[in-house]
Amino acid sequence: MAKQAANFNQIYGRKLGMTRVFTEDGESVPVTVIEVQPNVVCQVKTKDNDGYEAVQIGLGAQKPQRLSRALSNHYSKAQKGVFKTAREIRFDFPGQRKALQKASELKIGDEIALGALFAVGELVDVVGTSLGKGFQGVMKRHHMKGNPMTRGTHEYRRHGGSIGCRKTPGRTFKNKRMPGRMGGERITQPNLKVIQVRAEENLILVRGSIPGPKNDFVLLRSAVKSQRSSKES
Repeated sequence: MAKQAANFNQIYGRKLGMTRVFTEDGESVPVTVIEVQPNVVCQVKTKDNDGYEAVQIGLGAQKPQRLSRALSNHYSKAQKGVFKTAREIRFDFPGQRKALQKASELKIGDEIALGALFAVGELVDVVGTSLGKGFQGVMKRHHMKGNPMTRGTHEYRRHGGSIGCRKTPGRTFKNKRMPGRMGGERITQPNLKVIQVRAEENLILVRGSIPGPKNDFVLLRSAVKSQRSSKES
């Protein structure tokens, strides 16, 4: 039996892609479709045993032969098969609702379903891993202008230019914008409006884009900044 807890404001879903929906006024709204299958609780972490309150969630079905025996035995405690990956939902995140469930209220094998977690028009934060783009130069990574394409410029058109000075302090400062690895970082896209909730299809549509590639798992939670502003007002 899936737990339907209206005060449980975090759940994991899978990004399916983008499309658009039309409002009654004929406005075209770009949305991202997120599939939210029931999140199976594989482990409950408490403050006494682990130092913080959280639950480990199993996501995506996987063939048992593709996992190690240790992982298979760990997932088998939930009696819901084995999973492709596992993520955590923490209960001590700052800015959460005061009516949040506690980890002690959940048991191994419980399912957290989409249900009535989010309402149409509510603001949510989506947390995911951005697309990895490998090693990139300063023009793509930092949107630098580059050097002139004419006037005798040779093999120096897409460079960042000088990076320091030869006298005091005679070194390059930390955090200087230079070429390097781009993407593959944990990104939070805040305050996205929920356009539709299709609980019977396990789908939720949020306005705008979210981080990560298609079929990647993302965390949906109630918007933290909007709750803080409402408390201050």
